[in-house]
Amino acid sequence: MNETPQSAPGKRLRVLAAMSGGVDSAVAAARAVEAGHDVTGVHLALSANPQSFRTGARGCCTVEDSRDARRAADVIGIPFYVWDLADRFRQDVVEDFVAEYAAGRTPNPCLRCNEKIKFAALLDKALALGFDAVCTGHYATVVERPDGGRELHRASDMAKDQSYVLGVLDERQLAHALFPLGDTRTTKDEIRAEAERRGLAVARKPDSHDICFIADGDTQGFLARRLGTAEGDIVDRDGTRVGTHTGAYGFTVGQRKGLRLGVPADDGKPRYVLDISPVNNTVTVGPAEALDVTALTAIRPRWCGTPPTGAAAYTAQLRAHGDDVPVTAELSGEELRVSFAEPVRGVAPGQAVVLYDGSRVVGSATIATTTSHLEEKPPVTV
Repeated sequence: MNETPQSAPGKRLRVLAAMSGGVDSAVAAARAVEAGHDVTGVHLALSANPQSFRTGARGCCTVEDSRDARRAADVIGIPFYVWDLADRFRQDVVEDFVAEYAAGRTPNPCLRCNEKIKFAALLDKALALGFDAVCTGHYATVVERPDGGRELHRASDMAKDQSYVLGVLDERQLAHALFPLGDTRTTKDEIRAEAERRGLAVARKPDSHDICFIADGDTQGFLARRLGTAEGDIVDRDGTRVGTHTGAYGFTVGQRKGLRLGVPADDGKPRYVLDISPVNNTVTVGPAEALDVTALTAIRPRWCGTPPTGAAAYTAQLRAHGDDVPVTAELSGEELRVSFAEPVRGVAPGQAVVLYDGSRVVGSATIATTTSHLEEKPPVTV
């Protein structure tokens, strides 16, 4: 692999390190300093009322996180600031999250935050202030091609790879991205041990898991407060009513638990959410095999370099910690058409499909429709 300008020996850059308050971003900032860069730490204030965020370390934008980030910057010995991006975050991430669920889709807010906040709003502001790169604690790598262009690749350690949520970055953004942890083949325990050796108090801080803007972790309750309740039907594939719900937005394709169906399936087997129709507020359920998808179409493609031409073989990842699956994909206008070598299960409109050529991230697009292998089940249309 060729080195990026950010990692080239002897090249000192002005680096803005996004510090979430967690161990990964703190170690990334420390490594950037160790590499000889001029580093400034910044924590993003993403809530107009940060006191409303819960205490503890389950999210990634709590009040405690801001304090932890400041303490880490003090130990590393770099300037530190808090930037208020609450309005931009509310518009581009929170409102988008609500709108996607209202439309019957399943969004990924972390991916949207990377696209719209960390590598759009934050990067644009950083460049305007004279910084050369934004540094984060993501596990991924940026590679420079012989022609000087940039490619996004998986992290050296597949167990920690986060390239899926970075598949929305274009080549210009990659040219100003620095991921100091991406080529580290170490366990998370070793990263924590490194943080401890550096005197960083976040060394033993738990990883974040929850959606940061949902204070109590109750996604369905959050959506109910934003969208209201509206009773509707849960139906089988033949249209038979088998239950009711208080809001179609509370379900995701592939969901099994929490359906509270009043009528058991004829074969006695569990049923899963197959389709969500916000138009008539109906949720359709059926057998597990009806979740098998053979093809999909995706919209709003984002390419990590030059867009592909013609049909070609790739691997695809359909969720943040999902497995690679072999596919054939072709770009038709602004629509990406993907066919699976073998049926895959539980693919929901609104999710991102990220294409890979080996370890290289080709690009990402938002799933719009899926096609089942069962002829009697039409494509799920958004």
